[in-house]
Amino acid sequence: MNVRPRDAVATATRRGDGVPTGAVHSWDVSVGVDGPGTRFVAFLAGCPLRCRYCHSPDTWYRRSGRHRTVDELMAEIEPYRRFIAVAGGGVTISGGEPLMQPRFTGEVLRRCHDLGLHTALDTSGFLGVRADDALLDATDLVLLDVKSWDPATYRRVTRTGSVTPTLRFGRRLADRGTPIWVRFVLVPGLTDAEENVAGVADFVAGLSTVQRVEVLPFHRLGAHKYAELGLTFPLAQTAPPTPELVARVRGQFAERGLTVT
Repeated sequence: MNVRPRDAVATATRRGDGVPTGAVHSWDVSVGVDGPGTRFVAFLAGCPLRCRYCHSPDTWYRRSGRHRTVDELMAEIEPYRRFIAVAGGGVTISGGEPLMQPRFTGEVLRRCHDLGLHTALDTSGFLGVRADDALLDATDLVLLDVKSWDPATYRRVTRTGSVTPTLRFGRRLADRGTPIWVRFVLVPGLTDAEENVAGVADFVAGLSTVQRVEVLPFHRLGAHKYAELGLTFPLAQTAPPTPELVARVRGQFAERGLTVT
């Protein structure tokens, strides 16, 4: 596994010749986590949300990424192209929030799609309005992080914003036939209320292109990053969910006919 370390470089821009460039925090090769098969995952820098359970606070700001052209990122992908294709995988653009850099994200997805690689976009949907049809035409799968249904809970989770843009984006994806994997992070005392989970489950069950729901139990594995950055981890005293709680929440999704992992 090869990981590109972060560099303290500037924000995403567009060059004078119109070629989009982006702030790339790092990249990795993973299996079965960020879409089907073995995948090259590019993590872009910058995110508008400040989720209390975020395990990557080092991706919050674009300045934490390295200024890269599309060609440069494609050159990183190229050595893995045959391997990930044979392994039934592809390329995932993640973050941070990749839709903070929609032109760069869209061009990388298009280039990968044109090479015959399966493409995935990992997003909260909060900036879904920035994803134009061309970007989504080049996207084979959207990993949609639905953080909560209850508006007050959503604000507590993200410390900003509204869930409405995510819901609107999810409906748009379903209307255009884009496959979706939904992700829901289960945090005891924060996202676990039965009515909150029920709201997410009802919404997701209404999206015709949802292929699976991933209930992700909260963990504290990213706590050291907060310490390194001189930040306080908001959920340092929160324990991971019990097996019983995970089973209850997974059951709430499964009861609505959804495939749950």
